Amino acid sequence: MLKNKSALVTGSTSGIGLGIVRALSRAGVNVMLNGFGDADAIGRLCRELADAGGGRVAYHAADVRSAAEVAALVAATEQAFGAVDILVNNAGIQFVAPTEDFPEERWDAVLDTVLNASFHAIKAALPGMRRRNWGRIVNLVSVHGLIASPFKSAYVAAKHGQIGLTKTVALEVAETGITCNAVCPGYVLTPLVEGQIDRQAQVHQLPRERVIREVMLAAQPSKRFVEIDDVAALILFLCGDAAKSITGTAIPIDGGWTAR
Repeated sequence: MLKNKSALVTGSTSGIGLGIVRALSRAGVNVMLNGFGDADAIGRLCRELADAGGGRVAYHAADVRSAAEVAALVAATEQAFGAVDILVNNAGIQFVAPTEDFPEERWDAVLDTVLNASFHAIKAALPGMRRRNWGRIVNLVSVHGLIASPFKSAYVAAKHGQIGLTKTVALEVAETGITCNAVCPGYVLTPLVEGQIDRQAQVHQLPRERVIREVMLAAQPSKRFVEIDDVAALILFLCGDAAKSITGTAIPIDGGWTAR
């Protein structure tokens, strides 16, 4: 069903976003990558995906903190593939500090990258989806869209905002063939998190296994990281026909974190 559909995934040159792109590409979807990275490495990645998958692959270096660049990214995807059938708002950044010490420029950067970028991409992609009466919008949120943690005021606010945006858009397009959902992972084992494990092990003078269980996954009852492929598989399902009646939801994939 998804073969020959076209997807735009923001923040997709590494980590969860890249896992999502790989899953969509294997399903025959044309994919537009977006994100930062070495130009040669991104070129190799595009060739690898094109060779392994059934769809076409392109890349656009838009900085999603800019509304104009987000609009250009959507337009470039439509020009490359003819449509944006699937939009996955995955780009994100994090900064940790007490609220009273939180730098205003960091607050703006987190909100621009996470919440504002999602709004601008949805706004740009929706007209084409409405014309075709089909579309899948997935906002890659976090358990922090459902619950809070201290020292993450900007991230928690942005992620809660993404869920509100998800619900609003879902209601606006409810009578069309478009769905809009949020996926809310707990701790996912990405290259970035791998580095955090090593740093935490040094800080706490603990072996890796105890850092994972007692520090990183203290709030995640399964005591296992969510795997990138698990998140990608859920998003692939939400893009399929079997999920056509699932819309306006915020789906945790968090090892039981939000069940507390």
